[in-house]
Amino acid sequence: MTDALKRLSDEGVAIWLDDLSRKRITSGNLAELIDQQHVVGVTTNPSIFQKAISSGDGYEQQLADLAARKVTVEEAIRMITTVDVRDAADILRPVFDATGGQDGRVSIEVDPRLANNTRATTAEARQLAWLVDRPNTLIKIPATRAGLPAITETIGLGISVNVTLIFSLERYREVMDAYLAGLEKAKAAGLDLAKIHSVASFFVSRVDTEIDKRLDALGTAEAKDLKGKAALANARLAYEAYEAIFSSDRWSALDKAHANKQRPLWASTGVKDPSYKDTLYVDDLVAPGTVNTMPEATLDATADHGQITGNTIAGTYGQSRTDLDAIEKLGIAYDDVVRLLEDEGVEKFAASWNDLLKSTEAELKRLSPSEA
Repeated sequence: MTDALKRLSDEGVAIWLDDLSRKRITSGNLAELIDQQHVVGVTTNPSIFQKAISSGDGYEQQLADLAARKVTVEEAIRMITTVDVRDAADILRPVFDATGGQDGRVSIEVDPRLANNTRATTAEARQLAWLVDRPNTLIKIPATRAGLPAITETIGLGISVNVTLIFSLERYREVMDAYLAGLEKAKAAGLDLAKIHSVASFFVSRVDTEIDKRLDALGTAEAKDLKGKAALANARLAYEAYEAIFSSDRWSALDKAHANKQRPLWASTGVKDPSYKDTLYVDDLVAPGTVNTMPEATLDATADHGQITGNTIAGTYGQSRTDLDAIEKLGIAYDDVVRLLEDEGVEKFAASWNDLLKSTEAELKRLSPSEA
């Protein structure tokens, strides 16, 4: 069952699970995935926590304790989520140690409602790093315009970061620039760059979902032929940008100071269109020095019938540019698509956070001891 996952790992792709819940931790499932499915990291987001906590499975006692203490709903959520991240980080600690800090990582996101506030995002990142208090934590910061300086500031403090919600090639280059600027600040402050890590979460399937919808609306044969090509082309060109930045003279100076490259992380790799193979965004995005964070269904599908045939990004840049140019010539504006996806991504995470606030508040009220 795991041969394809082993081949994927052997090709230099780190397999991370895009999910976390208390039940997954306490049941031993996460440890099992690490032992048997080559999982070497975990990512979370507000939607994942909203689903996990709303299910109530495993959270009852902590919620009752928090209700008895009459904590605010925001504090309750932070206490609950940081416990899960801390416990998952402890389970992954042997992987962290074995890989010199490269993997064995667990990500936790800043409050998505702060996505357009640089100062608040930086303050929240610092607070989360302190709360979780594990060296193998990554603080997730969205790649919004306001998020870019927050990334630099946070990295400059020596806090490792997972930059999330990246859709465009231009924004991705800005993210890498923000990371290098952060490393330069950390170096100037005398921090050990070898201990600072980062990944850049480049979203995949949502690009196809939006562009395919627009191609369907055109309804031409040419448009039909381009369906399912945009997301892979976009991601592959992101890897080209990664290769360029991390072979530059600017990077060379940081490399000599033992800095770590900011690895591209393929996010949103669950296929949305059932007509596509369910391992599309795994099989066709294989390259060394990358991370693929998968929902469990995609992990299982890859283990069962993934087709890992070596590096599937090398040599694709010319065709990738051709595909994106062809889509643009049909009147589908790339800049418009990626701007929409970023805005929607922030809105969706904020909506999940608000849903989580409401459901947690209801539970705290239900469990609150009646006054004598």
